Amino acid sequence: MIKVIMGLKGSGKTKKLIDSINEAVKQASGDVVCIEYGKKLTYDVNYRVRLVDSEEYAISNSDMLKGFLSGLHAGNFDITNVYIDNLYKTIGTDRANGEEFVAWCAKFAEANNMNITITISDDVALASEEVKKYL
Repeated sequence: MIKVIMGLKGSGKTKKLIDSINEAVKQASGDVVCIEYGKKLTYDVNYRVRLVDSEEYAISNSDMLKGFLSGLHAGNFDITNVYIDNLYKTIGTDRANGEEFVAWCAKFAEANNMNITITISDDVALASEEVKKYL
């Protein structure tokens, strides 16, 4: 399953993400991973969440992030929940590329029995129909 939390800066995306992460830790039967841009969620999420700073791994485009997610899964089949905070800061602000990444995540999540939640800092009115079905 995939979920997208989308909105402009200051719309409460990060608060929703933090609440969702902390709830997942309580209920998940496996591991919870959060990929963030910069180290800003350290004190907001449960200590059992594996926080990964995408800057430390020089992830700068969607292909690198796809490879990183695939590698995470290959190294740990117990990951049940993945959270990606601020997608456009990690892969760039190309909407078409972001939409293609969301579609890839939907297939990847389904194939690997995983839940993926992504935050995107952008106007919901500009989202494609493909992305809107995950809002």
